[in-house]
Amino acid sequence: MELTIDRVSKQYKNKIAVDNISMHLDKGVYGLLGANGAGKTTLMRMICGILKPTRGTITLDGLDAETEEYRSRLGYLPQDFGYYPDFTGMDFLLYMAALKGMTRIDARQRAAELLDMVALSEARKKKIKTYSGGMKQRLGIAQALLNEPELLVLDEPTAGLDPKERVRFRNLIAEIGKESIVLLSTHIVSDIEHIADCVLMMKDGQLIYNGKWDETQGDLEAFYLKQFGEEKSYA
Repeated sequence: MELTIDRVSKQYKNKIAVDNISMHLDKGVYGLLGANGAGKTTLMRMICGILKPTRGTITLDGLDAETEEYRSRLGYLPQDFGYYPDFTGMDFLLYMAALKGMTRIDARQRAAELLDMVALSEARKKKIKTYSGGMKQRLGIAQALLNEPELLVLDEPTAGLDPKERVRFRNLIAEIGKESIVLLSTHIVSDIEHIADCVLMMKDGQLIYNGKWDETQGDLEAFYLKQFGEEKSYA
C-alpha cells in the first residue's frame, strides 16, 4: 500500500497554507512536526478528503482522496474530536460504526475488540462525560480504527495527556503502524522520537525534512527548536 502526495498546494486568497508538497508513504508511523500555522492540519485535512487541494493530487494505491473507496480505507482522529457526553463508550462506537455502514453484528464484535485494544473494556458502559482526557483520546482512536483502515491520520492526539497515558498511546500507535500507514501530527518531539519510523517537518507550508532520524544526526529536539525557534518542551 502507498499514499502518494504529488505536488500538492492549498491557497486561501493571498495565503499559501501548503506549498507544493510531494512524498510517498508506505506502512509505518510518520511523525509530522511543525509550529502553529506551518500547514500541518491543512495537509492532513486534504489527505482525509475534507479539503480539496488547489493544485496537485493525493492518492492511496491509485484511488483519489475524493472517492468513497479511498475514504473507506481511511481512519481519522481530528484535533478537536466531537463526542456525545451522554453516550457510553460502547454506544458511541456502535453509532460511529452505523455511520460507516457496518452491520450491527460486525459493529458489536469490532467495537468489543477495539475497546479491549485501547484498554476501555471495563469502562464500555460508562458515559463518556465521566472519561478522563486520556480515555477520550483512546476512544477516539478506537472509532478511527472501526473500519480497519490502511491509512490512519491523527492530529495532535497526545495533547493534554499525562505521561502514563502518552506511553500507552505510543505503544498502541507503534503496533498499528506495523500493518497500516499512520500519520501523526504533534508538537511533542519525544512522541516522534519514540515511535516514528520517519520524521516529517513542515515550515511555512513547505516540507523541510523527510527522512529517518537516529542518534548519529544529533538531537531531534535541538534540530526542531533551531528550525522553529520554540521554547524547549520537556514532555
